[in-house]
Amino acid sequence: MAGEEINEDYPVEIHEYLSTFENSIGAVDEMLKTMMSVSRNELLQKLDPLEQAKVDLVSAYTLNSMFWVYLATQGVNPKEHPVKQELERIRIYMNRVKEITDKKKAGKLDRGAASRFVKNALWEPKPKNASKVANKGKSKN
Repeated sequence: MAGEEINEDYPVEIHEYLSTFENSIGAVDEMLKTMMSVSRNELLQKLDPLEQAKVDLVSAYTLNSMFWVYLATQGVNPKEHPVKQELERIRIYMNRVKEITDKKKAGKLDRGAASRFVKNALWEPKPKNASKVANKGKSKN
């Protein structure tokens, strides 16, 4: 569209938006070609279960998002279509996977080291007898 002249079938004001949309569709097409070039089983064998879940969720979310756009182009309000609930369901699972990933990244607590750190950091009063003994020793010298 960038090299083409502006079509009279739509307002001139939206030409830039349509050009951007066309470029985005091209980028999505390239990504899909890349993903489709490798078999799903081959891809999933190389990934751990958490990464497999991420790939499946992103694929499902992308497919449903594209269907959302399709509905909008057909004049159907996607907010009133069951695809909205499906996208929300997928989003919930994506948040669960994110929580699991965050828990794995969180530091582990070394209880022994933590208790030693706290014990040494706290102020401990000296016994009353110890201070008198220390003072008596100084006065003799």
